[in-house]
Amino acid sequence: MKYNRVLLKLSGESLMGKQSYGISPEMLEQYAKDIKDAVDHGVEVAIVIGGGNIFRGLSGAAKGMDRVQGDYMGMLATLINSMALQAELEKQGMKTELLSGLAIEPICKEMSRRRAIEAMQEGKVVVIGGGSGNPFFTTDTASALRAVEIKADAILKGTRVDGVYTADPEKDPTATKFQTLSFQEALSKKLKIMDLTAFALCEENNLPIYVFDMNKPGNLLRVVSGEEIGTEVLS
Repeated sequence: MKYNRVLLKLSGESLMGKQSYGISPEMLEQYAKDIKDAVDHGVEVAIVIGGGNIFRGLSGAAKGMDRVQGDYMGMLATLINSMALQAELEKQGMKTELLSGLAIEPICKEMSRRRAIEAMQEGKVVVIGGGSGNPFFTTDTASALRAVEIKADAILKGTRVDGVYTADPEKDPTATKFQTLSFQEALSKKLKIMDLTAFALCEENNLPIYVFDMNKPGNLLRVVSGEEIGTEVLS
């Protein structure tokens, strides 16, 4: 395996599938099966999910809501998604551990590096909700923070496209894909891979980011096995 321990970052929107809101049972099932495949091949997996399919703090702030209040609502949205994925993983026969930047008993324990690593070493999938537990930080930054904490080999950013392109391939048919990129190249080209805080944290800790299409069944196992199907951002 190319990666032995990974932090899988999923957007909340990806859970919608073809719906315009909420959680698609079909997408949950597909993701859970792909995650199970990776774990069955010996890969330790932790997951951070966004909450944009339910609520986004910045959107609330743009409409006049207090930013801090909105961000906490967004964190709770990520926890709802995390619980849904946890339930589907367990339905597929996986052992799980749900941790969160916000401790909410009896649903989950507070995130700690030791809890997460011990759970993964026991063969559990660790789902981390609640963002970083602090307002003003995105789930991109939370995933970078958690990946560094658990000493992941890489952040795997599951998206709807098969890597990083020179432009949005859904809008520009002439866009070309990068196989590899340096952090500095990505910044200079203003490629929006993750927010700047997350990016800086990854670069400072020599943590690669691998961007790939998570919506194609089997791709997660291909990535951890070393197939070059996406874009890798390296120091």
